[in-house]
Amino acid sequence: MTVLGSGEAADLVKAKSVLLESNGRHHHGPEALRAALVDLHDFWLSSRCAALGVGGEGSGTALAAVGALGRRELCPWSDLDLVLLYDGRTDVDALAEKLWYPLWDAGIGLDHSVRTPGQAVQIAATDLRAALGLLELRHVAGDATLTGKVRDAVRAAWRAGMRSRFDEIVDTTTDRWRRNGDVAHRIEPDLKNGHGGLRDVQLLDALATAQLVDRPGPDVVAARALLLDVRTELHRLSGRARDVLRAQEADDIATILEVGDRFDLARALSGAARAVAFAAEVGLRQARNALPRRGLAALRRPPVRRPLDSGVVEHAGEVGLARDASAAKDPALVLRVAATAARTGLPISAGTLSRLADTAPELRAPWPRTALAELLALLGTGKAAVAVVESLDRTGLWGRLFPEWGAVRDLPPRDRTHVWTVDRHLVEVCAEAARLTTRVARPDLLLVGALLHDIGKGRGGDHSVVGESLVRQIGERLGLREGDLVLLAAMVRHHLLLPHTATRRDPEDPATVSRVLETLREAVAPTGRGDADVALLLELLGALAEADSLGTGPGVWSPWRRTLIQGLAGRCLSALDGRPFVEPGPPDPAHREMVGAVTAAGEPQVRFAGDDDVASVTVALPDGRGVLSAVAGVLALHSLQVHTADVNVSDGVAVETFAVTPRFGGLPDPALVRSDLVRVRAGSLDLVQALARKERDYAPSTPEVERTAPPRVLWFDDEATGAVVLELRGTDRIGLLHHVTAALERTGVDLVWARVETLGASVVDSFGIGGSPDRSARSEIEKAVLAVAAGRGEARPTT
Repeated sequence: MTVLGSGEAADLVKAKSVLLESNGRHHHGPEALRAALVDLHDFWLSSRCAALGVGGEGSGTALAAVGALGRRELCPWSDLDLVLLYDGRTDVDALAEKLWYPLWDAGIGLDHSVRTPGQAVQIAATDLRAALGLLELRHVAGDATLTGKVRDAVRAAWRAGMRSRFDEIVDTTTDRWRRNGDVAHRIEPDLKNGHGGLRDVQLLDALATAQLVDRPGPDVVAARALLLDVRTELHRLSGRARDVLRAQEADDIATILEVGDRFDLARALSGAARAVAFAAEVGLRQARNALPRRGLAALRRPPVRRPLDSGVVEHAGEVGLARDASAAKDPALVLRVAATAARTGLPISAGTLSRLADTAPELRAPWPRTALAELLALLGTGKAAVAVVESLDRTGLWGRLFPEWGAVRDLPPRDRTHVWTVDRHLVEVCAEAARLTTRVARPDLLLVGALLHDIGKGRGGDHSVVGESLVRQIGERLGLREGDLVLLAAMVRHHLLLPHTATRRDPEDPATVSRVLETLREAVAPTGRGDADVALLLELLGALAEADSLGTGPGVWSPWRRTLIQGLAGRCLSALDGRPFVEPGPPDPAHREMVGAVTAAGEPQVRFAGDDDVASVTVALPDGRGVLSAVAGVLALHSLQVHTADVNVSDGVAVETFAVTPRFGGLPDPALVRSDLVRVRAGSLDLVQALARKERDYAPSTPEVERTAPPRVLWFDDEATGAVVLELRGTDRIGLLHHVTAALERTGVDLVWARVETLGASVVDSFGIGGSPDRSARSEIEKAVLAVAAGRGEARPTT
């Protein structure tokens, strides 16, 4: 028999291309596409085997599929995983070449092996990845009896060797979770390898094959279908093998699957992935407990039930129910089980969760005091509460306690700063708040407020206003007193007051302090306790702001943000105590020295103070239009991110003070900053070109979908002493402060101060403008700022 030509797989490639093209024009759904792809490849492979003389029953040769083709989950660009099985045939190597080479030459991804039954069992016993693949062995062509023999032998060996390799399974799985993250919470999730992805479904099937757990339930089956559908469309749209879903493809896939937009798709994926992740975690625990015991371990007495709390016991390393415990008779039982699990670090057994889900009634309003106490005990355990709340939520128990939770469950974030879904963010913030309970007089309100501060999201409208109404009804159900309800509602309504005010306004301005106190006095007025409750609310809001930042994502609670928020809260508390507001004192002696040096030499002076977290940069130079933009541009050129900027003029010298952090590495040499500033003023350094080069070289790539939000300008009167506030909301980039301040300076405005807040890829920059620009002037200022913020033109400094 002659070797077939290299083009013999071209008909397979062409047929696949026609199938994908026709499916694109007349979309029949991803499940139908997968089925058609499996049928197409099965037909071609079986025809090829027949042409090569791979016989039928008794021939001792068979072609089998593993991987995606073996599971009948073949996506458009999945590799073919094939195993040629033989028993006694001597020309198997030549036969294998005739099978594999046409596929290789046609550019089809192929993972192949040639095995005898004994070799297949041996490789499955020594290679975990190969074993997981061979468990899914599916006959394609040739001797079906041989395929069945190998599959049965591999599965029998898998069950027999499970005890010795279980630790490897756990280690490999947890390492994969660590490397690839959670599908539920990644903005760009790995649908295959992430925690809660398709490999976890395969893991559950493998554990079930070992007879350690039951086959996945309907929730995991539905989750698997969604993950597969999204992966199928991701392959089809991108034209290549892809497992990571990017934001650019998500909108198109959401439209194809008819689930709304990319945020709706993200929410559906989050729910699916969390169902899979929870099942995988529970499955591993159940499998370990079900492992057959051998040797001396088999002679030991079974684990005893150790009492942990009223109605709660520990059994086999898990939290369970005492035999006489009854959720119908003990309304606090669900929360006591949860609090005990968090306190001890033991997981709640799947059987206990199932029993509670079947028998626990909704708590009547108001809750018994014991139930509220157990809730606070759970929330006060911090990070340990996160996994416990997740287990309650996945089994419906958390929603029974908090019906309002449904609106935020699996709700995706709208910006890259948040790394969690909204519901997970609430629990993470509560965990962070637990570390701050000794700093406040009412730790109970801090914990409940942290848990519910974003509960108004997902319902339309301002989530703080919506949340205020919701927490009042939740607080009443919990049994809180009226005065506590007022404070809790005020916490949720104003949980952004301190961070927004401190980072977008001048926290040292008496007008800023007065506005914060006026807002909080109005909020607590119903209690009738006056400034005592204002002080308590300030304390709670300060702790909540810190916990909220820490529970949002890495780097959000920066030293700069902490200093501003705590400084504003401290000034407000000082004002409540009746102490006079501390006006800015006389210029710093170092500033006077710098002013003298500039007056004498006419050259800029630069000084750094602080460390690599948040440093203070003071620049003194001859006053004139464009001085702020010039300095901001030079700082950006040296990779310094500006958070605040203040300008004072003394004897014709502008003294500018900046709070900065380095974007990369450490702080630059002040002499180099001064040298570049001299060059800018002399005209020998073009800042616009230099910043453009730096942005091309160093700016992180931002997905196109995130650059489509247009910048906005808002005006605020009476929020600062002697100044009008212009607030710019837009997308961050290197040198943005330079370009915006240059545009403002060209319009002739008097810049008093600047506050810069970076939120992921977005910024909220506030500028104090002296005087009172009229409507016409504001329109011109706004046009200039929006032009540079949108990147339609760069304003050159006027120095």
